Amino acid sequence: MILKVNPTRINFLNLKRELKMANRGHKLLKDKRDGLMKKFMEVISEVKDLRIEVESGLAKVFKSYTRASTMMRRKSIASAFMLPNATIEIEATEKTLMSVPIPTFNLKKEGSLFSYGFLETSGDLDSAVMSLDEVFPSLIKLAEREKVVENMAVEIEKTRRRASALENTMIPNLKETIRFISGRLEEQARDAVVSTMRIKAMIIAKEDALGK
Repeated sequence: MILKVNPTRINFLNLKRELKMANRGHKLLKDKRDGLMKKFMEVISEVKDLRIEVESGLAKVFKSYTRASTMMRRKSIASAFMLPNATIEIEATEKTLMSVPIPTFNLKKEGSLFSYGFLETSGDLDSAVMSLDEVFPSLIKLAEREKVVENMAVEIEKTRRRASALENTMIPNLKETIRFISGRLEEQARDAVVSTMRIKAMIIAKEDALGK
């Protein structure tokens, strides 16, 4: 689509500069998209490994807890965790990579995991608590990396749309408009030459007539 601009030499030069900037911007966006995709695939691989680790750890937790629940009354299990001795705090920080927010979750724990006496509970409940403690850092890390994947996917799509708009709309429109203005300027130049030649011919003819 030809842009609505006057076919002047100044606009012609301005549009050529704009086209150069658009091409440079398009290359930068493609490079950014490629860089993000490479990092995205690395994080996806990391997430897959973490998910396997977390699912395996949680399976141990549920297995031990299920065995404990068959040996202990529900009320006894509930009372065992009624007064927790441990506190858990998750500190979230954030940095930016290629315009993508990259969160980091830091886990801080204080106190004892066990808020009950061992004589009052089964060994399976202890195993469930210890297994949960072992898998919890990986669970937090999984949440962190999944958020990174989500943020990267948003930025990749945003970058793709911007690159596509340049490639399929802005750059073709600029090229078409530049060709149009170039044609008009050439036409104006030809008209100017023809007009000059006509005037020159008229002057020569007039001088010849006066000479006679």
